[in-house]
Amino acid sequence: MTKNSFLSLKKMFLIGGISLTFFSANAQTWESVGTPGIISAGSSSYNNLVIDNSGNYYVSYYDLSVSKASVQKFNGSSWSYLGGAAGITSGTATYSALSMDGIGNLYYSNQLGYPGTGMEVRKFSSGAWSQLTNATTASVNYQAIAVSSNNTLFSYSSDGSGTVRRYNNGTWEQVGNAGFSTGATFAEMVIGSDNNIYVCHVASGVKVYKISTTATSSDTWTLVGGNSVGTAYSSDNSFSDIALDSYNVPYVAYVSSTAEGRKLNVKKFDGTNWVQIGNANFSDSVVNYTSLTVSSDGTPYVAASIWDSSNANHSKNQVYKYNSATTSWIKIGGDIISDGAATFNDIAIDPVSNTLILTYSQSGIMVKKLSLTNLSVRDVQKENVGIYPNPTSGIIHLQGEQRIKSAQAYSITGQLIASPTTENTIDISNTPKGTYLIKIQLDNGKELTKKVIKK
Repeated sequence: MTKNSFLSLKKMFLIGGISLTFFSANAQTWESVGTPGIISAGSSSYNNLVIDNSGNYYVSYYDLSVSKASVQKFNGSSWSYLGGAAGITSGTATYSALSMDGIGNLYYSNQLGYPGTGMEVRKFSSGAWSQLTNATTASVNYQAIAVSSNNTLFSYSSDGSGTVRRYNNGTWEQVGNAGFSTGATFAEMVIGSDNNIYVCHVASGVKVYKISTTATSSDTWTLVGGNSVGTAYSSDNSFSDIALDSYNVPYVAYVSSTAEGRKLNVKKFDGTNWVQIGNANFSDSVVNYTSLTVSSDGTPYVAASIWDSSNANHSKNQVYKYNSATTSWIKIGGDIISDGAATFNDIAIDPVSNTLILTYSQSGIMVKKLSLTNLSVRDVQKENVGIYPNPTSGIIHLQGEQRIKSAQAYSITGQLIASPTTENTIDISNTPKGTYLIKIQLDNGKELTKKVIKK
């Protein structure tokens, strides 16, 4: 692996009145989001990252400075405690999850600390946190939450050998059969714009199950692909993770079994089978604290920490990107990101700025960013597509040198809003005010994502 060069390869160009920064992918470096260094008051763990439709970042974590959960928000310039102060829970808050609905309400869940049992859920709305009914009062550890396109909250927890519930008018109701997953180690959950729920966990291999958001307790969960995604390690925080692309195709990242070297793997579901993305076991060594995200063009990115005491970079983290041209995984932003032990990685893409965001614990909360913009001047000139007017009151016109093959409007949470009403016109007149993403496929196969604001 060629190590990154940090010489002056960055250049600035002005094209059509728009300033564009680009440089070699190997020269890009991770930068701090907001104030450099740790943003928390003390040590942290169980981190979660969410990005809203305005490009604000939210990080939740177990805050050792107050022995409670804390949530911070980055508004584009600085970090601050959401709700005004650290410590939003009544006690300890390990095993946790964070999610946001389409209208800006944030939800946080955690394992109820000793001597209590259950899964606590809180909602941040209108400037304040409120506590919802516990999703369960049974003993839980691994858990996840997600919000559907109609802003309904769902929970997945390890009680009953794996149970999913839907929050409806103050009551949690069971979704599908209980115990379908035979456990919920490293539980994760995502909901597609097609209103299918996917849960991912490790139990005799990494498994993914699917059901509709409208399912009742009498409906049955389906094992996606009919088999395990692959053999997987289930200890030492070797998390599995799941993400959907813009076409609701599920991708899964996991750590292989001991016999296979406990290394990184990524697979996607092709409608019939789970297909390996790039090489199997592609990381240099044993890894832990895995996190996955997928860009709008279907490019997966994986964060993980090296967990091999014989490795000089033991406990430090890395981020890999899949290069479809070479069908291989490459490290981006440098071979190593942290300068110390990095745990509880969580990674996401800010579609507004086309930036990769990574949070992890290194004594406290660290948040880093890496620009995904890496276009040459020729590419920009030939493949750029103009959107006007922007902001718009409803009608959007698309114009570019390359022929536009297709274009669709999505909410920032991935819900399909509209397709072109003519070849190069999209109508979002009937949608609420806010930020939307226009996903464009050019005739040459290139895919672009543009941001438009509905006023």
